[in-house]
Amino acid sequence: MEAGPLQALPAVLALELSPGEHPQRLSLSRDEAAELAALIAEDLHKLVPDVAQARLALAGALFDTVELLRPGFPVWATLDELARRVPRGQLENVVAFGSHEGHMPAQPLEPDPAYADGPMRLLPLTLLVPEALAEDLAERLEVELVGRGEAGAQTADWLMRHFGVRLEHARYLSRNDLLALTCVQYEHVNLAPLWQLLEAAMLTPYRSETTLSARGLGLRYADGKVWLQSPTQWLATQAGDGAERSHAFAGAIFELRQYAALLHAHALSLHLDVSGSDDASAQGWLSETLGNADNAYDAPALFAHEAAGLGIVAVTVAQQGAGGRARALAHAYPLRPDALGPLIATLADRFGTTNELHALGRIQLDESGRLGAPNASLH
Repeated sequence: MEAGPLQALPAVLALELSPGEHPQRLSLSRDEAAELAALIAEDLHKLVPDVAQARLALAGALFDTVELLRPGFPVWATLDELARRVPRGQLENVVAFGSHEGHMPAQPLEPDPAYADGPMRLLPLTLLVPEALAEDLAERLEVELVGRGEAGAQTADWLMRHFGVRLEHARYLSRNDLLALTCVQYEHVNLAPLWQLLEAAMLTPYRSETTLSARGLGLRYADGKVWLQSPTQWLATQAGDGAERSHAFAGAIFELRQYAALLHAHALSLHLDVSGSDDASAQGWLSETLGNADNAYDAPALFAHEAAGLGIVAVTVAQQGAGGRARALAHAYPLRPDALGPLIATLADRFGTTNELHALGRIQLDESGRLGAPNASLH
């Protein structure tokens, strides 16, 4: 391989598992990774002979799509960095990284067991190519992988034996192919707006992007974060009677939970786009403060808004005042079931009240149709 700067061409070997199949492990040893890399090099050389002029690097570990498609593409970035450190000409320009004593050589190359049950597993690889050849080789790989990218029989057999699975398909994809495939998958389940934000974060992180969810929640990407319109503010813009508005709010929270889970999986943080919001989405909730407690009112209390099939969709902190009228101090939105306990403790501490949560059995709206709390005392 000629001297000079090298350009990275990222790709994957995608394993589509047969129904009900699960890999017996997530990573390969160093020797196993080297064996597989040699087979992959042979496959790619048959597709595009000029691959011989590139350095192939393989991470011998199985990942989910959400682990690879993250801002900065940290798995590929780490793989590239490690591969560039290996002296040129060593191992015939095929470099493989596997586990040693149960650990991969760098943290970003460690698969997360939380994402290990998907139907498609991905082995990251990259080609380090002399700049003079990079553009032409990239174009030829894009064409050949789409048309003839199925892994060779020997490679597929090796994968099935060493990971203990049956495969429907094993094929090579460029990173662009993986991006396009994931886009289609997200669009198919009505998550095109989410993909719009993810794509911006990965491909144009220096630019902001705004969109609306399928239910009309405002979202924007900026400064490496995703900002969400307050669900309570969104509710104020909805039409219909109380029952219709409550149903719409429950649907919006269901959608928000989907977005929050996927954004977290893709390593993007979610924040409410309002003043007085906190940064607790990593702990599984979002909250916004509307005001401070007023000593002229009763002590603050916590009220749980509930919806069928979703459980508690929001918690409101409110004070009872003259005539029993409620004054909302904060709204919080649990995104995961395990977040409710810590959320209640945080709100109680913040507003100097007890951990007692008053279950409303419904979504409580005030006279203007906004999220609120009962005017009459519960006691």
